[in-house]
Amino acid sequence: MGRARKDGDPLQLAGTRLAFRRGRFYYVHRDTGRWENVGTDVAAAKQIAARYNNPGDGFGTLSYWFGMFLADCKLRVAAKTFSQRTLDDYTGYAADDGPLVAAFGKRLPQHIEPVMVQAYLDANASMDPPRPVPANREKAFLSSCISWLIRTGKVPGLVVNPCMRASGVQRNPESKRERYVTHAEYRAVYDAGNRAVRLAMELVYRTLQRPEVDVLAWTPSNVRTKDGGKVLHFRQSKTGRLLDIALVGELGALVAEAIGEVPQLRQPILHRLDGKAYTYDGLSSMLKQAQDKVRARHAKEKGPLAAMPSFALRDLKGKGATDMWLAGTLIEQIQLLCGHADKTTTERYIKARWRMTAQPNLTTIYA
Repeated sequence: MGRARKDGDPLQLAGTRLAFRRGRFYYVHRDTGRWENVGTDVAAAKQIAARYNNPGDGFGTLSYWFGMFLADCKLRVAAKTFSQRTLDDYTGYAADDGPLVAAFGKRLPQHIEPVMVQAYLDANASMDPPRPVPANREKAFLSSCISWLIRTGKVPGLVVNPCMRASGVQRNPESKRERYVTHAEYRAVYDAGNRAVRLAMELVYRTLQRPEVDVLAWTPSNVRTKDGGKVLHFRQSKTGRLLDIALVGELGALVAEAIGEVPQLRQPILHRLDGKAYTYDGLSSMLKQAQDKVRARHAKEKGPLAAMPSFALRDLKGKGATDMWLAGTLIEQIQLLCGHADKTTTERYIKARWRMTAQPNLTTIYA
């Protein structure tokens, strides 16, 4: 039995291995005898002590709160106020065997400091191979979780998000996706591709939707009648917004041909011969094969596309938006299709893919 505390233990520190000295709490480690400063808040100090005394109990740690945050996100997905795709991404970032949990999982959220977050970003950027962009996404998830804890008041004393730029944290640089697929490149790859590649290219280019999560999910049940015409009715996976795209012109003919005269309501519009859905990886592989054919043919004939840079289906979303802008389409209409929250985002999205040749000053200076 331990000795009774001389002060009567008003803070109930008995059994916690905590000591209170000069206005601060210290945890006395059993193995080394080291005194660790654990702050001035008694509740927070006891949480840290409980974690050290019972290392298998993760209550109150970021690993614990990651799980609680994901549970809240699932409720919001069910209420259609949160994107399923974002939840899937968040779940991956919070994986038990992932780098984010390894770095922060055992820590209490109120003890995360900006310098720790910056160190995480820097360390991941200098890895071999480097992973600067995934680290940015993981930091964003960490920030979202901590902001949720602050909003809900679940962690007393947590009032500042250490991940925010205002805290001095700078995310790793990312290169913008600026690939603009020219008309000649598009036509050549379209002609070299099989039916699935051609259909996928046209659906992405005409609708400006995300191929991996929206286009592949469309079925004949997404085709509705509205105002006397046909529309493609769906909810954008990333934004959660309902959108109706008029099935007119080439897009209308394309969808009608893909569905056929006798629609199979649960069969994807973009489907294999057996009626099952294509995977995005599968379509990407076939698109790559079509591009390889174009390069090989032009290399043999010494054509202009022998060294054509690669492009993905998602690049055709940017091409479609840029071509609409160049054709004089209102920016608000392009914004609606892209699902951007504001027009400025749409303008940046387009101009990042369009680089007009600047003309020099041709003014003649007379003597």
